[in-house]
Amino acid sequence: MTDFTMKIDDGVAIITWDTVGKSMNVMNMQGYEDLMAHFDSALADDAVKGIVITSGKKDSFAGGMDLNVIAQMKESAGDNPAKGLFDGLMRTHGQLRRIERAGMDPKTNKGGKPVAAALPGTALGIGLEIPLACHRIFCADNPKAKIGLPEIKVGIFPGMGGTTRVSRKLGAMGASEPLLQGKMYDPKKAKSAGLIDEVVDDPLAAAKDWVLNAKDADIVKPWDQKGWKMPGGAPYHPAGFMTFVGASAMVNGNTQGVYPAAKALLSAVYEGAMVPFDTALKIEARWFTHVLMNPSSGNMIRSLFINKEALEKGAVRPKDVPDQSVKKLGVLGAGMMGAGIALVSAQAGIDVVLIDMDQDRADKGKAYAEAHWDKGIKRRKITEDKKEAYLAKITATPDLSALADCDLIIEAVFEDPKVKAEMTQKVEAVIGDDCIFATNTSTIPISELAKASKRPDQFIGMHFFSPAEKMPLLEIIKGEKTGDRAVAKALDFNRQVRKTPIVVNDARFFYANRCIIPYINEGIRMAKEGVNLSLIENGARLLGMPLGPLQLVDETSIDLGAKIAKATKAAMGDAYPDAAVDEVIFWMEGLNRLGRKTSAGFYDYDERGKRTGLWDGFTDQYPEAADQPDLTEVQNRLMFAQVLEAVRALEENVLLDIREGDVGAIMGWGFAPWSGGPLSWLDMVGAPWAAETCDALSAKFGARFDTPALVRDLADKGEGFYDRFAA
Repeated sequence: MTDFTMKIDDGVAIITWDTVGKSMNVMNMQGYEDLMAHFDSALADDAVKGIVITSGKKDSFAGGMDLNVIAQMKESAGDNPAKGLFDGLMRTHGQLRRIERAGMDPKTNKGGKPVAAALPGTALGIGLEIPLACHRIFCADNPKAKIGLPEIKVGIFPGMGGTTRVSRKLGAMGASEPLLQGKMYDPKKAKSAGLIDEVVDDPLAAAKDWVLNAKDADIVKPWDQKGWKMPGGAPYHPAGFMTFVGASAMVNGNTQGVYPAAKALLSAVYEGAMVPFDTALKIEARWFTHVLMNPSSGNMIRSLFINKEALEKGAVRPKDVPDQSVKKLGVLGAGMMGAGIALVSAQAGIDVVLIDMDQDRADKGKAYAEAHWDKGIKRRKITEDKKEAYLAKITATPDLSALADCDLIIEAVFEDPKVKAEMTQKVEAVIGDDCIFATNTSTIPISELAKASKRPDQFIGMHFFSPAEKMPLLEIIKGEKTGDRAVAKALDFNRQVRKTPIVVNDARFFYANRCIIPYINEGIRMAKEGVNLSLIENGARLLGMPLGPLQLVDETSIDLGAKIAKATKAAMGDAYPDAAVDEVIFWMEGLNRLGRKTSAGFYDYDERGKRTGLWDGFTDQYPEAADQPDLTEVQNRLMFAQVLEAVRALEENVLLDIREGDVGAIMGWGFAPWSGGPLSWLDMVGAPWAAETCDALSAKFGARFDTPALVRDLADKGEGFYDRFAA
């Protein structure tokens, strides 16, 4: 079966894209060949006056290229992959250029057939690049549709002509949002931005009418006309020069130079703006090949699309458990976390009982959700009716009997084992025998908390990240006795609230916090040693971390760090390894420099809570060392502090799937997304180099950098994590 079909209607060839077995069209290599076969047939048919490319899907044109195909392009490009990739890209450019030229005489620009795109809705990636090669784009007035080029978000850029066409259509400045930010627009905003031409009720009818009435001049693209000039100015035009200088600064400021796709995209636009269109396409293909040859792009596609999507679709869900979708949810604790959980659940259409000690506290939790939706109304994200419908889903009460018919409970009370145990017992006396009980804890072992339950097989951990309404990851933790139905329940609930899940086995700090706490601690260790604070923070950002370790501890609060340190020391006794860090944390806690919440921490803040710079007073207590380490050493310490814990979690069977290790790291604490995650990063640098570097760090800084046996074994056998463990 083919994804493309064609029919002739009143002299118009209508080519319809309808990917078999998919709710939205995605392009593959065979699809390209089928599209072009129909196009060439229509072009050669004298009875055809014009061509319309449309979709057989009701509300969308296409979701883009099948990223599984892109992920495999390098491996399938032959013995000389760079040449194979470039040649393949140029074939694709040639095909889209045939659509764009549509049989025109190369000298006179006459004699071509009009080609229009009729979009029922969403058009992303190649699903917009194909229409951009057409002569006119008509889109349905569908406010839920998304129009854009989001490739930059998964480590590539629009490489099928989209970069060259959009930059020439909008100019470098106008193209910066759709290309460099991957911004997506509804149809009306896409028209305002210049990405599409018309928003109509019936795009197919409008496209047919247009192609039957189009003149030669209507179908010649501006860049194929004599005397064309780049909108806003080419790089050496006075205005264009300033645009490209600013764009370069913006890209490097936003990416710190570690995201190869953004830099390559800007290079393709800059160089392409100074040459004829067909040469610009070659430049685009060269830079796209450069990106595909960089392991960063493959890692990002694998983690941020393929693996992330697989986890969200239930890749690790117990297969033999029937659907466990949540009908009614009980949330214990109406503080910021509990209120956030209630908020996302109500948005998912789930009835929620929000419990706190008294009515006033419960109402404050519901008011938190209401304030969030009020902001959404101001930003035109939701309507007043939607807000009222969401609020009606939340019942705020101190009455535990209201939980009687809930099928899932999420406990989000004070982080104290005694308090949690008391609530578990009180609630289990009320709820039905089949109700699953989940605890939202970030540090306390689930198996310990489950001892308070009379049904430990129905007891599970569900660690939301704060704030729950914004953070995308849900860490699901299996206790020693947690059963498959509880895991399925947590994953089915996750699907309802549209988070990205990982499932891990129980251990102190689980997976995410066990990796991020050493990152924070390593930064504090270096600060205590006298390493320049700016060197620590900027070294982290140059690795692609969203926050330096000192800023991160300010954001999460220093008193929370002190509390975690005390609890961990009590649990570990003499094996506790972080006394040097505690000295700094407890000192700052004593000064009431608790971070952003007190407008004083490792950073200073103004009266509005904005950071004004690193705190000068820190060096009065811990003077800056005369001899400073080089940047590489600082970065290696910060990077390996995290990735070694990811490896140990895998060795200890806390981490059950390497896909979850990488996706969880990026979605949970923003681990260097350009790398694809900690295990992908280790594969990128190679186990032999990692082992050698760990040995050097361990000799200089201690056992926390000891090379894990698994890394040593991979190095000895010339393997990577994805060689050995890929699902």
